[in-house]
Formats: sequence, C-alpha cells, structure tokens
Amino acid sequence: MISSNSGRGVLNPFTAFMRSSGDDFRANGDSQQVISVHGAFLFVRLRILATCDGGLINSAPMTRTLYTLLFHLGLPLVALRLWLRARKAPAYRQRIGERFASGLPAMQRGGIWVHAVSVGESIAVAPMIRALLLQYPQLPITVTCMTPTGSERIMALFASEPRIQHCYLPYDLPWAAGRFLDHVQPRLGIIMETELWPNHIHQCALRGIPVVLANARLSERSARGYARFAKLARSMLAQMAWFAVQTEVEAQRFRDLGARPECVAVTGSIKFDLSIDPQLLERAAHLREQWQATQRPVWIAASTHAGEDESVLSAHRTLLTSHPDALLILVPRHPERFDSVHALCQQQGFATVRRSSAQAVTPDVSVLMGDTMGELLFLYALADIAFVGGSLVPNGGHNLLEPAALAKPVLSGPHLFNFLEIAAMLRTAGALQEVSDATTLAAAVQGLFDQPQQARSMADAGLAVMKANQGALQRLLDGIGRLMGRR
Repeated sequence: MISSNSGRGVLNPFTAFMRSSGDDFRANGDSQQVISVHGAFLFVRLRILATCDGGLINSAPMTRTLYTLLFHLGLPLVALRLWLRARKAPAYRQRIGERFASGLPAMQRGGIWVHAVSVGESIAVAPMIRALLLQYPQLPITVTCMTPTGSERIMALFASEPRIQHCYLPYDLPWAAGRFLDHVQPRLGIIMETELWPNHIHQCALRGIPVVLANARLSERSARGYARFAKLARSMLAQMAWFAVQTEVEAQRFRDLGARPECVAVTGSIKFDLSIDPQLLERAAHLREQWQATQRPVWIAASTHAGEDESVLSAHRTLLTSHPDALLILVPRHPERFDSVHALCQQQGFATVRRSSAQAVTPDVSVLMGDTMGELLFLYALADIAFVGGSLVPNGGHNLLEPAALAKPVLSGPHLFNFLEIAAMLRTAGALQEVSDATTLAAAVQGLFDQPQQARSMADAGLAVMKANQGALQRLLDGIGRLMGRR
C-alpha cells in the first residue's frame, strides 16, 4: 500500500489514494520501486472516479461498482507489487491464496474480527485483544493483517492463546470479502485506525455485521482525499456502527464526511494505555550488567527507514568524539533491510554486533543492530535516550509513546504527520525534542548525556503525559460491549 506509512506493503487502491494528494502523488520508503506503474494506476483512477463522483455517475452503488472494476483492472499491478516486495522479503510469496480468500485456515465461527494492517497496529491492538479475550471467554477472535511482519507479530503475541485465529485480510474485492466473512461469520468487526475498505464494509452491512473503527484517526490531508469521492465515502462511513476517534478535530472530520453523528465518539488513543511489564525492565537491567555497561552511555535509533541510517551513524560518529564509550542500538523498521544496514555499519568502520547473533556486547562494540522481531520495547528499555525514526525522512514518524512509557527522553525528526497530536502533547510537556539532521541529532544526544537532570526531566514529563491520557482502552471496550449486547 502506498500511504503515509510506507511500512504497509500491500496496495489498497482506495485508502492509499485517500491518503495521497491527487495533484502531488508521492511514494516513500519501500514504495519508491513501483512509483511509475503504481502512480499511473492511481492517477487514472483519480480522474475516472472524480468524474463519476462529480455527477456522471451519481449514486454510491455505481461509484462502488466502478471502484471494484478498477481494482480488478489493477490486479496485475498488485501482483507486480507483491513480486517486487518478495525479492527483498520472501514471505510475500507465501499464503497468496489468503489474499483472495482462498485456502483460508479452518476457523471457529461467530466471534469478533479484528483487523490491524501491519506490525505497528498489531502491537498497539494487543492490549485490546487481550481484554476482549477476558471479556468474552467463549468467543474466538480472528485477527487479520496485510503484511508478513504483522502476521509474524500476531502469531508471536498470541502463540499460547487457542482462541486467536489469524489469516491475511483478502483484497477489497466484493467476492473475496464476502467469502472471507462467510468463512468467519463474525458477530462484530473492529478495524484499527483508518484502514477503510469500501467492499469489506459494504459486505459486512449486507450481512448485518456491525463494524467499529477503533483508535480512529484522520488527518486533514486524508480528509481532503476522501472528500473528493464524497458519495462513495459517505455511503461507506454511514454503514459503520461506531467510530472511536482519538481527537475531537478528527471526529468532526468523520462527521463532515458522512459518519452518523450519533455514532462518533472521542475516546482518545489506546496507545497511551501501554502497560510495561516490570520483568522487561528487570531483564534489560540484567543484560546491561552482563555487558558491563551500567555506566556506559547507550542510545537507540528505532524504526529507521532508508535514508536515515546514514544520518544516525554520522551522529554516532560525532558523539564518539566526546563519549568514546557510547553504544548505539540501531533498529531498522523493515526486516528486509537488516542485512544492508549491517553492511553499512561495517563499511563505515563501526564494530557492530547483530542482536540475533547472541554475541556479547563488549566494550569495543560501538553498534548493536536490532534485527529480531518483537523486541523493540526491550531494546528501548536497554537505552538511556531514544530517537524514533521514520521522521528524518517524510514518512510520518512512528510511535513516540513506547519510549515515553519506558521513561526515556524522546527525540525525533520533523516529519511527524502520522502523530501530530501525540507529538504536540509531548512537545508541550517538554518530553520531546525535535532534530533535523545528523548534526542536530548528535548535539541533542550529547546534551542529554551531559545533562542527566534534563534527561530525567524529559522522561518524567513523558510519563506524566502517558498517565494523563490513559483510559481510551476502557472507553473503547465499553462501546464494543454496548454493540455486542445488541447482538
């Protein structure tokens, strides 16, 4: 998918375009490799759909039919996209049938369906899923996603829970969506954030399955995109049962686009309800003792994207002039980049250890590369200062609250359009410091190492923001409970 989060590796020809600007098509991150083919498809679709929605085709069903036709015509490009991704991430070659609702695993019917598009949403939704397992002990929960990394994370998180069922969500084709829903027959569907699929939502409506948009967010840019296809967007949003939205500004955008006002509620972001296991902190402290690094300055650059690693390593090289024992934990966002980033570290002369190798981090090691899945919180816990990637390049940033919840001073680049509200809260509280390049990143890290009181103040401010904004998860569960009570 080409969207504000390039980590999502599969095309949704509706949501992707809603999040892009029709006159300023951009791809970022992994999507660069197919921009010409993919961009041409979306550009043509814009012109046709804009004409149709503007009056030549003046009903939502007809617009949805044309959207479906265009999706079918675009399937060769989807296949090309999968093939290109599979060259770097072979897991994209696997389970392709599931993307068309073919060869789905056997599943118990009648439970709750939760869709979390990729690894970030899969992690964020885990507390909600665990709460649902407790609240509905007789029901299965089917968790879908669109990426192999998201799939791996879901299976790792719930490996010991027999009531969790998992598969890829099929593409947004009416026959595939219908086949999936008939296979699972959920009592309720929960879609995370803003992963809107017109045919899936319509097929749910035809079957009387209420759909919740949970932890919903909608940027001004995305709202403008949806508004260009008002009939299709209005029909889709009107078919949804409830919107649990992060902020009032975003709630009004959903209402303006056609969501029924009585179905829109501001619940806050469930990402503030992140709970840290005390054992995780104990394990991190123990590992630093094993490294003989309790007094060693350690910082982490997490979820980095292509174009950021060079800046991070340059900042680390500068930092070593004043703190020669400093250790950098470098964690690329995408597994397919692990090898190339490791090679980059070695080419630049840094003594580097991969986390997956289980090698000891001795005093002469300058970089620990995080190349394992599901350990990001643990790696954050190992560090004293956290830089959150996807923000020095125009990718929109990643979850700033994870390091804040671990009492780490948080640094980021300027590109935070996926987390504007959260970034503003942290910035206002003094918990977030923004940098623009390698030079300012090095200066920020050095300043926090040299002034531990300032680092402590930022960490405390982040924890205060977390505490002040908790409760969204319970509000979300209460709303889900009301809908389930009607079933």
